[in-house]
Amino acid sequence: MQRFSFALIAACAAPLLFAQPVSAEVINQGEGSFVTRNAVVVKADPFEAWQALITPSKWWNSSHTWSADAENLYISAQAGGCFCELLPVPIDAPEGIRRGSAHHMTVVLADPAKVLRMRGALGPLQSEPADGVLTITLTPSDKGTVIVFEYVVGGYMRFGTAEIAKAVDGVMNQQLAGLARLLGPVAPARGKNGPEAGAEAGAEDNAQQGDVEAGPASAAPTGKPAPDAPVRKAVSVDEAFGQITEEPITEE
Repeated sequence: MQRFSFALIAACAAPLLFAQPVSAEVINQGEGSFVTRNAVVVKADPFEAWQALITPSKWWNSSHTWSADAENLYISAQAGGCFCELLPVPIDAPEGIRRGSAHHMTVVLADPAKVLRMRGALGPLQSEPADGVLTITLTPSDKGTVIVFEYVVGGYMRFGTAEIAKAVDGVMNQQLAGLARLLGPVAPARGKNGPEAGAEAGAEDNAQQGDVEAGPASAAPTGKPAPDAPVRKAVSVDEAFGQITEEPITEE
């Protein structure tokens, strides 16, 4: 398998960081743990943003999937539902082989137009005993909706925290930029002293709300590409997120 350095993914993510009105940052980092936060203001109202958010096939970057096609992604936006991916049946598979699938995260809180919280280890973290919680808050503002992605990761990982934190932050930034392009970006959400500070504070309050009413999970899509859809070259998750070396990377 071809390997890439974390420097390469950082370089690839950098143009997107400046091209898209998204605020991105590793806000905390410790021994085997880190927190990334990415924020943007979009033109859509919270319910429009919610509908787009729970349809990752429309905005997730295909380069960061197992199947190399975001059309295969879906989110069942109910507690216990999953952020999953359908995998194509191998071309040389014998008749009767069912298509595979990948579980990216589990939904633990779905409060429409307010909060989506999912638990799971994305990308190369899936092969590690580490875990993560992604909280996505939607808060109305006078310009549209403030969307904040906050991903908290902790646990044993076979690579340096600083490197993987930077790589994951770059990838999360790409995904939020894709969602912003779909909805119409306005500007990055400001920090605590900025004009969107109240909205971000409201998002934090929303994230503390209790259980939501249970309901049936939404049906998963077929995941089949359109007949004329171009065939994408499959890439490994290692390639998408950066280098996962044969030997563990240790902290300095």
